[in-house]
Amino acid sequence: MFWGTIVPLVPLVVSLILRQDGSFYTPYYGFSIIISTYCMVGLWKMKRRAAYTYTGFVVLNNFVLFLMDAWGLAAILFPAIVIFFALKHVSKMS
Repeated sequence: MFWGTIVPLVPLVVSLILRQDGSFYTPYYGFSIIISTYCMVGLWKMKRRAAYTYTGFVVLNNFVLFLMDAWGLAAILFPAIVIFFALKHVSKMS
């Protein structure tokens, strides 16, 4: 189910466009795909650790985007909605 959204992103990790953004960004992007997949699956299964991991990852990702001068409102808007509902229901998670 989630692989349909993640697998098309994998070729971007080795693309020339990402390599132009900086030498650290390509491995970071690969790392973010793995963490995002873990969080999506974990939230789908109602795992508390996924809610906390996603929250921490969003903070880290926004910091990286800010350092790269690529931050925008969209980088926090959708994740903030997901975090709001995840943390609102964290007491129901295992």
